[in-house]
Amino acid sequence: MDKYNDILSSFKVQKELNPKIWDGKDDKSVMKPEIRERLLEIAYEFIDSLGVDIVVTDIIMTGSLSNYNWSKYSDVDLHIVANLNQFQPNQIDLYKEFFNLKKIIFNDNHDITIYGYDVELYLQDEEETHFSSGVYSVLFDEWANNPKKESVSIDKEQIKNKANQWMDIIDGVIDNMKDEDIDTSKEIIKKYKDKLKKYRTCGLEKDGEYSNENLVFKMLRRNGYIEKLYNFGNEFLDKKLSIN
Repeated sequence: MDKYNDILSSFKVQKELNPKIWDGKDDKSVMKPEIRERLLEIAYEFIDSLGVDIVVTDIIMTGSLSNYNWSKYSDVDLHIVANLNQFQPNQIDLYKEFFNLKKIIFNDNHDITIYGYDVELYLQDEEETHFSSGVYSVLFDEWANNPKKESVSIDKEQIKNKANQWMDIIDGVIDNMKDEDIDTSKEIIKKYKDKLKKYRTCGLEKDGEYSNENLVFKMLRRNGYIEKLYNFGNEFLDKKLSIN
């Protein structure tokens, strides 16, 4: 229960943007020069790791550290923005999958932190819908979307109850999948990954970052259940393919 309360308390709205990252107050805030310089260095390392020529239109920082809902659980969400229409139409989906794999490899192979906050890299299609209210252009050193200090009411009991329901679902999926074949298990894992993604996206579209759906998703991520679902697929596959 202490773990629940600790995570729920992390959803509160802060009085100011994180002072380790930002100088100034509210809409006058700017990223500290040393932070910006380091984030650009990290971004260029990631771009080099892609191994393909790509025209980058922006480098942005988004997520809770670019907003008033930051906490000890926050990550530095650093997005490399590119217009994927620079590639042939029949190759765009292939490139998206390729860039996603490169992101996973880069994040797995590096342990980069900014004042204790993990740096997470992502290549974002310029035309991709983005729901964060705080977006800072690290490349151009200005706000692309100013964060807004909101007065929000969080229904903690509803979030806990819904998170418990999802945790039971994930546990049930894992327990019931142990006798399935590889192809069936892949389909089941993908089905519930997609369900979670759609659940969160619907909340973001409807009520924004403080929607119950988004906060439930964050609770599941912060208590390890998202990772549990994702990791099980790989562990199950390894076990099925192994001969003891």
